[in-house]
Amino acid sequence: MNLTTMTFDLKDHIATITLNRPDAANALNLTMSQDLLTVASRCDSADVRAVILTAQGKMFCAGGDVLSFAAAGAGVTELMRNMTAFLHSAISRFARMNAPLITAINGTAAGAGLSMALTGDIILAAASAKFTMAYTKIGVSPDGSSTFFLPRLVGIAKAKEMILLNPVYSAEEAKTHGLVTEVLADDALMARANALAQQLAAGPTAAYGETKRLLADTFSNSLETQMEMETRAISGLAAYSSDTREGFKAFTEKRKPIFEGK
Repeated sequence: MNLTTMTFDLKDHIATITLNRPDAANALNLTMSQDLLTVASRCDSADVRAVILTAQGKMFCAGGDVLSFAAAGAGVTELMRNMTAFLHSAISRFARMNAPLITAINGTAAGAGLSMALTGDIILAAASAKFTMAYTKIGVSPDGSSTFFLPRLVGIAKAKEMILLNPVYSAEEAKTHGLVTEVLADDALMARANALAQQLAAGPTAAYGETKRLLADTFSNSLETQMEMETRAISGLAAYSSDTREGFKAFTEKRKPIFEGK
């Protein structure tokens, strides 16, 4: 992959994506949106069983690259359409791929940075991290899936408060509001992210994927539709997943299952 705004590493079925525009606060521009879709598509593969998304430098992501928006002049509308097309496609891949996504928030996550942070199936934060929506501070509305994930995490009233008033939350405050799974000391963040990734990479990857897709659709479906989707998912795993058969066998043999991600 020819990436210019981030790095990608795959080892032992764990993919690590590191945003790498530290001199620009890892702000999201068109190239980063394109790169993000490239790596998201790569992660949606059978050999990837867990993914970590983090960033280089003191910021996770300061949001959209406002300097590039200003420089685009009359072309800013087309620029934003193109950026969101790539960004939203990437987030959709992350949300529906089999591999669980761990977002490891090493610094401030604002605007699109917060949107990306919230896509994590598990969201880890360094103690020094800060969280804010920030969109309306520059006169724009949210993107990057935040109006989907944020109300589901904090409720509609708190989501409106965060979007309209732009409070800045510490990592601990973000955890209190349900935005973060776990807060770590700054120097312990990546060790914890890697440990969780190793745990998940040793798990039943296909079952994780079915679970992610069921949860992604749960607020859109009726009870009966959701239960039908549950039936199709669990019976499909029983029919086609060797990990599911291994889970059954290990249970009857009273031992720990050995999953292969299949």
